[in-house]
Amino acid sequence: MKQKKIFNVFFREKPAMMLVTLLNKNSNIYASNLAKIVDCTYSHVVKILQEMQKAGLVSFEKQGRLKVLTLTKKGQEVAGYITKIKNVL
Repeated sequence: MKQKKIFNVFFREKPAMMLVTLLNKNSNIYASNLAKIVDCTYSHVVKILQEMQKAGLVSFEKQGRLKVLTLTKKGQEVAGYITKIKNVL
């Protein structure tokens, strides 16, 4: 439990876990799925994803009515670092 608390001091939990979840995904993931996984509202997830898109961390691929979320190369790198830091803490 102490490990988790110190991790949250350095990173906002929801955005960090969104990146890690996208890095470790096994199938297509959408904003609504991501909201359920990280226990967050859909509107909050969309707002964070828009900021991540502006930063070049995620991209959206439209498939019909849905947008599939994908990490960019930069996003994969950042998510990998977050995972490593979390494991060290």
